[in-house]
Amino acid sequence: MTTALVIGAGPAGLMAADVLATAGVKVTVCDAKPSFGRKFLMAGKSGLNLTKDEPLETLLSRYSDGAETLRPMISDFDAQAIQDWARGLGQSVFIGSTGRVFPDEMKASPLLRAWLSRLTELGVERRTGWRWTGWREKDAVFATETGQQVLTADAIVFALGGASWARLGADGQWAGILAAEAKITPFRPSNAALQVKWTDHMASHMGSALKAVAWRAGGQISRGEATISARGLEGGGIYALTPALRQGESLVVDLAPDTSADKMMAVLAAKPDKLRLSQWLKNTLRLPPAKIAFFHEMTAGKTPVRKKWVNEIKNLRVSHDGLRPMDEAISTAGGLRFSALNDDLMLTARPGVFCAGEMLDWDAPTGGYLLTACLATGRWAGQGTLRYLAVAA
Repeated sequence: MTTALVIGAGPAGLMAADVLATAGVKVTVCDAKPSFGRKFLMAGKSGLNLTKDEPLETLLSRYSDGAETLRPMISDFDAQAIQDWARGLGQSVFIGSTGRVFPDEMKASPLLRAWLSRLTELGVERRTGWRWTGWREKDAVFATETGQQVLTADAIVFALGGASWARLGADGQWAGILAAEAKITPFRPSNAALQVKWTDHMASHMGSALKAVAWRAGGQISRGEATISARGLEGGGIYALTPALRQGESLVVDLAPDTSADKMMAVLAAKPDKLRLSQWLKNTLRLPPAKIAFFHEMTAGKTPVRKKWVNEIKNLRVSHDGLRPMDEAISTAGGLRFSALNDDLMLTARPGVFCAGEMLDWDAPTGGYLLTACLATGRWAGQGTLRYLAVAA
């Protein structure tokens, strides 16, 4: 028996537990994995991007599939509030040149340790290796190493994640259980890499980054870089265009976006007729080896006629085999529809049950936006739970 039960120990679930425990509520947090915050720790492996320090309207514009529903939640816990929250855990932060906010220590582990320590001090009970499997009337049923367990709670917050990185806990299996009570948009990969079958020509360029480029798909432009990997192309430049690529839009790239086509044409026109394409790419455009190799890979090793050189550089069509499998994606789109919830993120079909985080039907690119929405919805669900408990009492 517990007053409030939180199922899922990622950032959304921990934030809901924090709100509830701070208010004096008895909280139990359960997670299917042997430890808490596994995907959170992975996200911070190369630098924990907490949020993006930019005007609220700019920040909100980066969300799709539920952006307006998220507005009050993110407005109430915006980029500045997240920075203050991190500092409250004893973690100083800094703002990078692009506005991205990171802890000074960069990694997620120090922040997570401080957060779990605070929750322990607040009396939050933790249970690991407890996988939610459904209901026994109003009680939550779990599969554990010691057999089936049942917990009774006055209110429940689900923060079960999406359907990528199953080994870290977000496997989307909850959707099959809740589908009987709420409409769920099918999961789709988001912030996903592209699958490319490289020729042997690219072997020496594995791990190289394509920088200072402009990717285009479905009317959207991304100036982020992408890394050539054995499986294809991965990185922020590609991830930002996942929604368009999911819809089958073609991908093109400008390998020299900071030089206009007219200027490039003028420079080319002044070159002697005997100029070879390889000379122009290397000596005139000064493209690095990885970009030159990528150009030849995408043109299948064929040399376009000279009058098409500039167009090929500025509008190089990227051949690929679609997105990598959903479980490899950084996040997923789809999930529990907001129409199944009230303004406090409570399931209308099951009073006293709230939902938060990536299991909700919203989508966003990397760059701090994912974590911002997880923290904001977790806080909102926690506050809604407090209101429900006051009324239920």
